Amino acid sequence: MTQAEQLYNNVAPLRNVAALCQLIERVQNRDFSLPGMACFYGFSGYGKTSAATFASVKYGCISVQVADSWSRKKLCQAILAEMGIKPRGLVYDMMDQIKEWLAIQDVPLLLDDADLLIRKGMIETTREIYEGSGASIILIGEEELPQNLARVERIHGRMLDWVAAQPADASDVDHLADLYAAGVTVSQELKTKILEQARGSLRRIAVNLATCKEIGATKGIEAIGLDDWGKRQFFTGNAPTARRGAA
Repeated sequence: MTQAEQLYNNVAPLRNVAALCQLIERVQNRDFSLPGMACFYGFSGYGKTSAATFASVKYGCISVQVADSWSRKKLCQAILAEMGIKPRGLVYDMMDQIKEWLAIQDVPLLLDDADLLIRKGMIETTREIYEGSGASIILIGEEELPQNLARVERIHGRMLDWVAAQPADASDVDHLADLYAAGVTVSQELKTKILEQARGSLRRIAVNLATCKEIGATKGIEAIGLDDWGKRQFFTGNAPTARRGAA
């Protein structure tokens, strides 16, 4: 099984994966007169990037995670690299390559960490790609992304929908336990506590479940409950408090 196939199987049941897939299908199957951009947003740790990776496999999307150091040129190069196309000429030449490929292939373009497109002054580049290709474009980012996009009228007016990633629920914990605490049975009471302490973050849940597996291996037990967890601190994402130095 390839790494992509393994990820596909691992994250498929998570509810934010389903939410993004439903959004992509809605945009992709829209009436020709409707706008073709959408926004998938939420707090860090909610599994948005994993959902984007899954969708890339499922729908053959072009998926690019924007970086803070990028320029318009680097953004175009990254998109073309995902398309398997050698960049040519200047930025406007590469833009023509991108628009032509998307128009012909009719596959969605997912731009993760899209908050950076606004911060780095590249959001108009995204609009130009949409206008020139008619492709479905999903902007993925943090909780404030819709408000930030609303300030850019030429983007805001081209949005078909806004979908919020949801905090993890009990079903997500059950699924992640099979992945990160494989071989160990985690009690429902402990799962509930982990979900509470993680405050909806899939990433924090995964860390705590991995600790359950470590406890099982250390103690030589196959079932873990709150008593077995003991006085260990749950991973909450909070930074540790500063220690006092010796007097």
